[in-house]
Amino acid sequence: MAAYYVYKISPTIANLVKPMELLNEFENYKEARNFAREQRQNPEHEATDTLKVIFADNPLDAEEKLSEVREQPILREWEK
Repeated sequence: MAAYYVYKISPTIANLVKPMELLNEFENYKEARNFAREQRQNPEHEATDTLKVIFADNPLDAEEKLSEVREQPILREWEK
């Protein structure tokens, strides 16, 4: 069953493999969003860590989606 997963992603030097830690799993987005916001305020997390909420079928699917390399969006002339 699909759920919302909250992950802590630590930075890497080469960006080849992102170290990810599953923090929690939720059935609805609002709870996941609020948890992520609370965790971002938590002083235990490093300033360089990223917290992400992702919707996926299972934790493995979530980690695959978070590991995908996406192309940068094309900037229009007026966006520069």
